[in-house]
Amino acid sequence: MAKQQTYRFCFGPWNISEGSDPYGPTTRPPQTFDWKLAKLKELGFDAMMFHDDDAVPDIDNKSEQQIRKEAKELKKRLDGEGIAAEMVAPRLWFSPMTIDGAYTSNDKKCRQYAIDRSLRSIDIGKILGTDLLVLWLAREGTYLRESKSAKRSLELMVEAFDKMLAHDKKVRLAIEPKPNEPMDHAYIPTIGHALAVAPLTRDPKRVGALIETAHCVLAGLDPADEIDFAMTFGKLWSLHLNDQNGLKFDQDKPFGSTNLRSAFDQVRVLERNKYGSRGEYVCFDVHPFRTTKVEHWLAHLDNSRRTFLKLVEKARSFNDSKAEDLIAERNYQALDQMVIEHLLG
Repeated sequence: MAKQQTYRFCFGPWNISEGSDPYGPTTRPPQTFDWKLAKLKELGFDAMMFHDDDAVPDIDNKSEQQIRKEAKELKKRLDGEGIAAEMVAPRLWFSPMTIDGAYTSNDKKCRQYAIDRSLRSIDIGKILGTDLLVLWLAREGTYLRESKSAKRSLELMVEAFDKMLAHDKKVRLAIEPKPNEPMDHAYIPTIGHALAVAPLTRDPKRVGALIETAHCVLAGLDPADEIDFAMTFGKLWSLHLNDQNGLKFDQDKPFGSTNLRSAFDQVRVLERNKYGSRGEYVCFDVHPFRTTKVEHWLAHLDNSRRTFLKLVEKARSFNDSKAEDLIAERNYQALDQMVIEHLLG
């Protein structure tokens, strides 16, 4: 019998959020990074995701020497706690320099700012022990089609990616696509777009993808199919599992919260492709509901992992032989009911 895959789990400091949304203020008091790091350990997670300014706060106002010093101090703390750094991502969507985009801004100075900050993020990641730089291209789009050329914007992104790849010979770029929000339309909205860009770069083997469940739903695509697609190319280097109730704002609901069958399908694909066997983590990019009380603050993280592990059991106990017989008979009605009854127990 083949050895069954084991999984390692992580989340980011932003996943313990305070409940604000575009229409209202916070509903829970802020907590320190130290508190969040302690809770990650307490919950038994294996790694933490980082934005560059999670690792080094106020990064824009610090020298290269200060940035490296603080990153080394964080690495020492993580090692002491037995926590790995899963990835680092430059937080390019907060800065006033990226109002019109980061790598695709019409202002050359703003584009250079985005590239410089990305290179610093690579340096931080190297110190923290991760070669994975995640690029959520949040503002790489436009509100007004006539203000930019999509072709030129893609060229500018490839130019930026090439500078990152040249900066460190081991760094891997994981593009995290999303079709909209905060921009009206993004230039790299899906995994297919992300993987199509990779061959244009100086080292396509080091350009891959991160898939987030909610982003697939927002693009009108099936998350399980997107996972299968990326893994067919060997390009799924990280994964953000959550859930999404239709074409709304990015909700980041607990995994399996809205569509349990879709969550089951995602887990089956991960099992089938042996996700995690090359060191990848299962990350939960989930947020507590705005209504959540402080005493229940961490439940969404624990619940997401519990749901995932229960669905792993469901995937492994699914009668694949019987399913194959039904597929051969083209008896998809029976297959449909088989899946439903399996999930119902």
